Formats: sequence, C-alpha cells, structure tokens
Amino acid sequence: MSELINNRETQIAGQSKRQDMLKEIIKELHQGKSVDEVKARFEEAVGDVTVEEISAMEHALMEEEGIPVSEVQRLCSVHTAIFKGSIEEIHRSSKPEEQPGHPVHTFKLENREIERLVNFKLQLHTDRYRKEAGPEITLKLLEDLSLLLDLDKHYSRKENLLFPYLEKYGIFGPTKVMWGVDDGIRLMIKETKAMLSANREEPVNVQIVESLERIITEVNEMIFKEENILLPMALEKLTEDEWVKIARESDEIGFCLTAPDQEWKPERAAEPGEAVEEEAAGTRDGFVRFETGILSVEQLEAVMNHLPVDLTFIDENDVVRYFSHGKERIFARTKAVIGRTVQNCHPPQSVHVVNELLADFKAGRKDAEDFWIPVKDKFVYIRYFAVRSETGQYLGTLEFTQNIAPIRALEGQKRILS
Repeated sequence: MSELINNRETQIAGQSKRQDMLKEIIKELHQGKSVDEVKARFEEAVGDVTVEEISAMEHALMEEEGIPVSEVQRLCSVHTAIFKGSIEEIHRSSKPEEQPGHPVHTFKLENREIERLVNFKLQLHTDRYRKEAGPEITLKLLEDLSLLLDLDKHYSRKENLLFPYLEKYGIFGPTKVMWGVDDGIRLMIKETKAMLSANREEPVNVQIVESLERIITEVNEMIFKEENILLPMALEKLTEDEWVKIARESDEIGFCLTAPDQEWKPERAAEPGEAVEEEAAGTRDGFVRFETGILSVEQLEAVMNHLPVDLTFIDENDVVRYFSHGKERIFARTKAVIGRTVQNCHPPQSVHVVNELLADFKAGRKDAEDFWIPVKDKFVYIRYFAVRSETGQYLGTLEFTQNIAPIRALEGQKRILS
C-alpha cells in the first residue's frame, strides 16, 4: 500500500512540475519569444502532454498569473500549433487507427478540439456569466455555442457512417442509445442559445447556468463513451476495407472544428479481383429500356443527379436502395445507408413517425404525405410517395426533398430571357 501511495505522490509531483514548465513556456511566448524557440524547449523539456494538462495550464495562467483572458485567447493559436505537433509526433504509432486520416484518429482529433472548446472557453465564460451576466459575456457564450453546434458533423458521421457497419454485425442497442443522447445534446445547445438570446440584457439566469453546465457535462461524457466504448467496439468488429470506405465518405458530411490533413491509405497489396471490380463499377456502356424511351446508364445517372431535388428510394422491405447525388443535397446521405433499413437511418425518437407513414402506404390508406420545415436559410418541402406497380402492388417509397425558398420568393412574372 505504501508503494502505491509513494507512486501516487511521485505522479502528482511530476504533473505539478510539468504544469510549472508549461506555464513558463507560455509566459516566454507572452514575453515575445518565437514559436520555434519555445517549441524546441517544449519538446526537450516536457516530452508528453494531454489536453487536460493544456486546459489546466491555461486556466492557471489566468487565475494565478493574472494574464488577461483576451491575451490567453490570442496565444491559443500558438499553443495549438505547438501542442498539436507534439501530440502527433509523440503518439505516432504503427496502429492504423492512430494514423492521420483513419476515421478513429479523426474522431479523436475532433474530440480534442471539442474538449478545448467546452472545458476551456465555454467553462470559462460560464464561470464569468455566473458571477456577472451582461451583453458582453452573453455574446461570448453565444459564439461558443454556435461553434459547438459544429459537433453535429461529428455526431452525423457516427450515425450515418459508423453505425450502419456496427448494425451489420448485429450491434443495435448501443447505437440507438447513443444517437438519442446525441440528439439530446444538439437540442440542449439550441435551446440554451435561444434562452441566451432572449436574456441578453437580463441579470444572471440560473436556468441558463444549469443548462450550460449540463452541456459541458454531457459533451464530456459523450467523448468518454465514444473513446472507451464505441470506438474500441468498432475497431474490434470492422474490417480495414470498411474503415477505408468510412474514411472516403467522411467528406460528404464534413468535420467538426478540425479536419484530417491527409488521406489515410493503409499499406497493403492489391487484393485479387479488385481491379476487375473497379473496371466493372466504371462500366457505362449499358442501356436501360423504359416504355417511353432508352437511356444509357451514364445518361440516367446524370439526369437523376441534375434534378433540383433530392431523391431517396426504399424498397418494399424498408431497405434503402438508391439516393440521388446532386451538387447541393439538403440532407446528407452516404453510400453506407445503401442496404440499411430506413428505421435505422432516423433518430430513435422519430422512428414511430416513419413506421406509421410506411404502414399507411403499405395498407393503401395513403399514397402520399407532405411535410415542410425551415432549415437555416432554406425552406424544405419533403414529400413521400407510395410507389406501386401497375397492378397496385406496393414496391416501396420515394422521398422527394426540395428547397422551395426561391420558389416562395417569386413575385410578378417572367416572360423573356434575362
């Protein structure tokens, strides 16, 4: 037991010493030393660093050294340049998931940025708001939350790229639960932003403080769940080919607060048949014969992708079979959804709506259903059509999504080219 106590004391002493060294380095930056000078000393003296240490150090700079918040924030970009490089170099590994561009590496890279945002900036501004609310600090909190909403891309990549592969291996429960929590976090951020906007001139609002603290807690807990449960589980199940596909499709949704600076290309020999498969996939000399004409496969695909609407088709078993791929899709779709049931492509809390709609289509009670919602600067018209054969047999459902904001804005008439 005494050995454990001694080890713990040694560890704490080491952390404290490292904190002191980090503070000294940042103070040197503050006094005008160049990044290269400081970086060299940092690499030589510190050797290893975690995001938690960086956050603690920056907090200490403000609380103990009296460096103004604005000055610490100005130095953040310099800190990031130094620490990022060190973390990447120190933790370089032969494991694929720890190589830049691998989806797991990217998820963790984003998590470090999210941690910096919530544990440093958002926590700091929340503490200040708790002591004295006002327009200035309210504006900073609104900026933090707007930035934090970028985690929608991080969560969307989990839900639309990673979850489908886990479901292939029979893992449904954890993904559904996590998706529900993701939605809860998104909603909390939006609701707190709305409360802040409505209370810009008001004194401290306890409900807002509690909401901000809850966001910080929930975001941190989600990071822990991802890195200690979800990602290890995915690494255990998914093949290298599946990770490659996820990496290639990630651009479609985008990245949160940062992005991989290179494409991940695992070192391996070409698999037998791979070249043949690519050649077959690129074949465009076939034709599709309709009752009203003939189109080549290339023409047909180009026509579908030039329509000013997004199309998605699910078959009679609720499995996603096709989606159009126009230049500006309204809602993100990735190839990973092909072959996935539509129920698993929606947040758990809205699945009952999907099931009710499909039940009506299959029973013949309805042939179409429309919805319309504002989405940022768009006004989105979403239409669902039951697709039936000539004999009335249900073949599936077509989703038709269009931004009709430009159409709603039309006035008067236009009769000549301009």
